[in-house]
Amino acid sequence: MCASACATITAGRSTTWWARGGRPKGHALCLHGGAWITEITSHQWRLIALLASTAGIRIVVPMYPLAPHGAAATVGPRAAGLLRGLAAERGAGQVSVIEDSAGGQIALSAGLLPREEGIALRRTVLTSPALDLRLANPEIDAVEPRDPWLARPGIRGAIDLWRADLPLDDPRVSPLLADLAGLGPLAVFSGTVDITYPDVRLLVSRARAAGVEVDFHEARGMVHVYPLLPIPEGRAARTAMAALLRS
Repeated sequence: MCASACATITAGRSTTWWARGGRPKGHALCLHGGAWITEITSHQWRLIALLASTAGIRIVVPMYPLAPHGAAATVGPRAAGLLRGLAAERGAGQVSVIEDSAGGQIALSAGLLPREEGIALRRTVLTSPALDLRLANPEIDAVEPRDPWLARPGIRGAIDLWRADLPLDDPRVSPLLADLAGLGPLAVFSGTVDITYPDVRLLVSRARAAGVEVDFHEARGMVHVYPLLPIPEGRAARTAMAALLRS
């Protein structure tokens, strides 16, 4: 894809990207978005390659089973197992998580499981994460008419496939409802014209109240997963992500 990063297919249907020219400075697990029903896209691959090359890190990208074949009750724990393996191999202080959209629901749910065992990851980078799949935050009512991409009626079908038999208020489905204490540092990127934005603000507030370090990047007037877009605001967000993953 580019001269400064390369990839290999590894066991368990995952792809690993790393920077050429020396040992990686860190390691990350990337959980892609797509409403739990869509495979990873070229926009997401480009971001992964960019972060691997500019941050100098190794990024493992699992091709997790999509709904209805995959579900919150099984995929989250499997992602947590990957995080435990990376932490055991490299040290938790060298392992980050990168995600966007639906991947944020998986990433945060997965990160809570190692947290219970005293494993605090280096950093979790969340982009427009889906946090509370009840979609009940009353502030969404004001944002939804201005969001050009997302609307609750269309998302609820995918949510029901993903949650399967779990209730919507289960933290494995809605990680915003979990106890956040003990998580490693969070970096959160969100546009304000995005129905996930009200819950992102709640996450930032609750995480800080629980003693979690949060680096919040709020982009006025930006849409869902704007860091993936070829616009100045997207480029600025990508540069900030790479800096966070290098630090």
